[in-house]
Amino acid sequence: MAVKRVQAVVSGKVHGVGYRYFTAHAANRLGLKGSVRNLPTGDVEAIAEGLESALSVFVSELQTGPSSARVNEVRTAWADPTGEYQTFSVVG
Repeated sequence: MAVKRVQAVVSGKVHGVGYRYFTAHAANRLGLKGSVRNLPTGDVEAIAEGLESALSVFVSELQTGPSSARVNEVRTAWADPTGEYQTFSVVG
């Protein structure tokens, strides 16, 4: 299975509801590296690198989010990994 990178931008009620920590927990459980942050637009951006199969599960979990969130849309962009991340972290 190939190692890939995904950038996901999540829109909906995703600020102030524990969404970034939900994302970090999912990424760590799946063995992914990257980061998640709130965007000034009210969206959340997650960048993750790892096995393509784990990334697919990750994106599915982003579409659900924690019970306090309401996800309207997850936009993804797939690419080759850069290797810039050592862990998965919450930024900001």
